[in-house]
Amino acid sequence: MESNNKIFLESVKKLCPQVSDDELSQFASKLSFEELNKKDFFLQCEKVQKSIGFIAEGLVRSSFTDKNGNEITVGFYAEGDYATHYASFLVQQPSKYSIQCLEPTTMVCLSYADLQWIYKNLPGFEKYGRLVAEEILKRQQARIESFIFQTAEERYLDFIKSHSDLFNRISVSQLCSFLGIERQSLTRIRQKLAHK
Repeated sequence: MESNNKIFLESVKKLCPQVSDDELSQFASKLSFEELNKKDFFLQCEKVQKSIGFIAEGLVRSSFTDKNGNEITVGFYAEGDYATHYASFLVQQPSKYSIQCLEPTTMVCLSYADLQWIYKNLPGFEKYGRLVAEEILKRQQARIESFIFQTAEERYLDFIKSHSDLFNRISVSQLCSFLGIERQSLTRIRQKLAHK
């Protein structure tokens, strides 16, 4: 736990170098840990996300079920990422997404109530909240725009470039769902790229 806590606090310090050691210590006192097994849910659809989760170890997948009952993958988050449906977390409303572990995962968690306490009592951390929110917004915007402006092949190439470390950790069906393509389309794209 100690090393996971240290990893998280170092990432916070990098975002907010101006915070004092005392403030960081008070911030750390509000953190909790969650040990999850493969297939466990960090967040279930229709539930309110009570805590934001920083992945110290492991891999999770964010998804929703469409009106035809198909499970659609919207994101993969590994070590160093935040696992959150941020809109649900911010307004404390039920989420439309589930976040499920693809591997045994350790989360460093900060509850909504504790985050509000931190903003009120440790103002240096408001920058932390803003930067995390900006990062999540950028990620969501990039995801939306990939479906508007890119072909399936371009989305696949982007995924290879940005997430090469995830290839052996996710299934082909999960990758296809994330890219918004059928398995045979992915096979065709891979064959085409292999012959370039």
